Amino acid sequence: MSALLQLWLPILLTAVFVFVASSLVHMLFKWHNSEYHKFAGEDDIRAAFNRSGAPKPGIYFLPYCSDPKEMQQEDAQRRFREGPVAKVIVRPAGMPSLGKPLLLWFLLSLVVAAIAGCTAWHVLGGDADARRVGHLVGVMTFLAYAAGSVVQGIWWGAPWRSVLKDALDALIYAVVSALTFCWLWP
Repeated sequence: MSALLQLWLPILLTAVFVFVASSLVHMLFKWHNSEYHKFAGEDDIRAAFNRSGAPKPGIYFLPYCSDPKEMQQEDAQRRFREGPVAKVIVRPAGMPSLGKPLLLWFLLSLVVAAIAGCTAWHVLGGDADARRVGHLVGVMTFLAYAAGSVVQGIWWGAPWRSVLKDALDALIYAVVSALTFCWLWP
């Protein structure tokens, strides 16, 4: 608890600065926009979903196999060869709201900063050199923000170009975090 009391300001400001950096990345620079594509025949696809009973929110695979053994069957192999092969996330119907995701993103940034700062406090000590603190905080926050995207590239087929852009975002957030902790280390 002592670490949190000593580090509340760098933790809070790190979360605020990461939130601002993230907002700039997504609203001003928009380098992720080229990663999202529209389905050809979007209205037909939506109609097909609705004709078959609109799917509940969740993650869907196309073609779907409930068991790896099923993938060995000729019919499943044919469907994979013919394509498309897709992972589709279905969200609840209605206009998307940014309020809840932005709040959750800020809370995640706060948790990442708290864990990185408290780890630096316990590993290096409260009187540690600010550069060493910045290095440790930077490495930890980079891993926290980048790892999920790499998992998406490995297991879910996210394009590696997209993964690299996410890693660039993570690097920006890590530098922001490291500099903030260097500046405000007690």
